[in-house]
Amino acid sequence: MREHDMASWSDATICEHAFENNAEYFNAVAPPIIQTTLFTFPSHADYVRAAAFENDYHIYTRGLNPTTEILGKKMAALERGERAKAFSSGMGAISAVLSSLLQSGDHVLLVNNVYGPTAAYCRALAKFGIETDTVFADEAGQVEAALKGNTKIICYESPSTQMMHMLDVDQIAAIARKHGVLTMTDNTWATPLYQKPLTRGIDISVHSCTKYIGGHSDTVGGVVISSADIIDRVFTFGHQFHGACLGPMEAWLLIRGLRTLQARLALQQTATRAVVAMLEAHPKVRAVHHPFSFTGDQKRLAEKYLTGYTSLLSFELDTRDPALVSKVVDACRLFRIGVSWGGHESLILPQYNGKNLDQLRASHIPPELIRVYVGLESADDLVPDLEAALDGL
Repeated sequence: MREHDMASWSDATICEHAFENNAEYFNAVAPPIIQTTLFTFPSHADYVRAAAFENDYHIYTRGLNPTTEILGKKMAALERGERAKAFSSGMGAISAVLSSLLQSGDHVLLVNNVYGPTAAYCRALAKFGIETDTVFADEAGQVEAALKGNTKIICYESPSTQMMHMLDVDQIAAIARKHGVLTMTDNTWATPLYQKPLTRGIDISVHSCTKYIGGHSDTVGGVVISSADIIDRVFTFGHQFHGACLGPMEAWLLIRGLRTLQARLALQQTATRAVVAMLEAHPKVRAVHHPFSFTGDQKRLAEKYLTGYTSLLSFELDTRDPALVSKVVDACRLFRIGVSWGGHESLILPQYNGKNLDQLRASHIPPELIRVYVGLESADDLVPDLEAALDGL
């Protein structure tokens, strides 16, 4: 399929066919895994020309590989970005962006709860003279008030990690443009199918492809989508020097994951609605954090920015004893205890570990919070499993 054929394609068709020129590889319906470290040239002059643009030519697989190139182009098309670069993990992508665009004396503003390792990495940049602050904001004016003269990047998630808080992205983008600040969002929760931040004026969108893009809990990867200029800057410094390149086998698995992304999300959305409904009605649950439970302004923002709702949520036990979270998760049989999410299996994980009360309170996370990921099992089995665990209290 040629690029000019895709102008009117839906996201699902981009996932299935975009940038896959099947006639070039025997009309196979799946692209080949180009498992090679380097590529050779017919002449030295050809090599010299290619070496001047390593992000555009196949020279060495750390730089650009045909299989990973297909994945990057699909992700850029889905997010409506100019270019994308794939990495060997989500943190590889995030750290590459931040290390490439920041320098000593700069300031990063984190808004609400972001992915824990992202916040930890930003704080670690203090040894290079880079400041980091976090603002917990209900509205965009609070974000603007937290900016400094040296703020370089606003980093946020919407919905946010753990608490699923929505931001008014249009206002965040407008504030950033007004102050000459870059914006970066982690769009892993929504996926490119349910939210496209770049079309709202956000500069950089990152994904942990380990989650919904891969979809099978068997592949680790990440991707950055942005303008051609920013991706070139990230490639030159953060990608090439850090070396967190995605291998062709992993890229092929992520391409496979994209093919079923729409179908998986639709199935999980139906099951999530059932799980949320049970939690909302259960007497042992104080609050549920998911767009299906939103009211008021949060509901308005979800309807404005999200075209669908994925299956990661959290809820608060109606108790003042955070130790009870362990009793609930231990009582589950289908929901397994584990980190990450986005695969086929349903997961459950409390945020309280017996020693982190101060850390949770500083992050505005209730110690009674339990995170739930709804996988691909039937809601007819998942709902009774979690309900029985709550009934056991």
